[in-house]
Order: sequence, then structure tokens, then C-alpha cells
Amino acid sequence: MLKKRTNIRMSGLGGQGVVTSAHVMAMAANKDGKFSISNPFFGAEKRMAPAESYCRIGPERIYDRGELVFPDIIMVFHPQVITLQKSYTAPFYSGIKKDGLLIINSNSDLLNDEDKEHLRELNVAVYTFDGTALALEIAGTELASNMAMIGAVTGISKVVTMEAVDLAIQERFGKKYVASGGTATLDEAIKKKFAKKEQLLQKNMATIKKSYELASAWAESRKLAAV
Repeated sequence: MLKKRTNIRMSGLGGQGVVTSAHVMAMAANKDGKFSISNPFFGAEKRMAPAESYCRIGPERIYDRGELVFPDIIMVFHPQVITLQKSYTAPFYSGIKKDGLLIINSNSDLLNDEDKEHLRELNVAVYTFDGTALALEIAGTELASNMAMIGAVTGISKVVTMEAVDLAIQERFGKKYVASGGTATLDEAIKKKFAKKEQLLQKNMATIKKSYELASAWAESRKLAAV
């Protein structure tokens, strides 16, 4: 049972499914019998514009919304969040709590010495992996990068179960889901990449599961405790 609330801040660019990721994590938490709430934070709904989304998960009902200033976990969906500061939060790791977790989707180390020293002082675990390459390999499209990110945060934190994530993915993509204009457009773009809805579900879950396995192994090697 989750003993405390876990706050997750997701930072990326428009078109990466940052909002969808928060929705899926919140839905998965509900499937696990936990309380959750997710909300987006962005300006213009266009590709490559900064986008943030927040997901709060806990054992008790959650009432607060809005910007998540002090996250336990930060997920960076695109290198430009760091390299070009395409983020509404500067620096991108601002507010992260002691003993927190930082997950970065990148094929290289993007942190400078100052970043590393600050995160080390807070004992923040940093997991950098190429989620986009993983998505291309398994799902055949970079649009599934957000699925790789979901797998990573679930594998390390265990804040929700894989069974719950599977149910959430089925509900999100297997049924008629009403979302905001931009998010709905992204969902439809993803669906068009696959011939059948069943294939979409399978590819999404395959990406999540592989990412989950890799992230779990990394967490075990670091002897990180689940939240």
C-alpha cells in the first residue's frame, strides 16, 4: 500500500504525449485502488512548444491542483527541455525533493557538473535512457516514446502496478476517450500508425513492459527502494 503521496512532474514538448502520460498514470492509480489527479500546464497547443503535466498519486483523496512545485519525481521527455530550457520550470529540476528521482529520455548525458553536484547533494537518483530509440525499435514510431517513459517510472518507483497500467492503456486507447483538442489529435495520430486498435494496444504495452524491465533492473542495481 502506498504510504505517502507521490508527486510527479512531466516536462516535454508538444506532441510527445506528456499530457496523455499523466492521464494514464492517474488512471492506473485508480485501478490500483489509490487516489490520483492529473492536470496539464502548457501555452500554445502546437508541436515542439513546451508542455508540462502533473500527476499526484496517494492513499487519500487529493484536492489540490495546479503547478507542481515540489515533485518527488521529474520526467524529462525531450533533451531540449534541458539543452534549450524549453520548460516552464527553470532549471528543469527546480523543487525536486531530497531522495527524489529524475528520469531523462536521451541518448547521452545532458547534465553539467553544476547539475550533477546539486542533484548529488539532494541524493536524487538519475536514470537516463533512450526511450525514443526503444519506442522506434518496439512500436515502430517515436510517438510511443511516452509509453517508454511510463514503463520507466513504473519500473523504478512501483507507484502503480503493471496490471493497472495495462488496464489504463486499454481504457485510454481501446475505448472512445474524450480528451482536449490537442490531446485527442495526438491520440488519433498514434492510432493511424497502426492498422488495428489491437495492434496499438499490443505495441504500447510491449514498449512499456520492456522499458519497465530495463528500469527495474537499473533500480535493483542501485538498490533503490520503491515509493
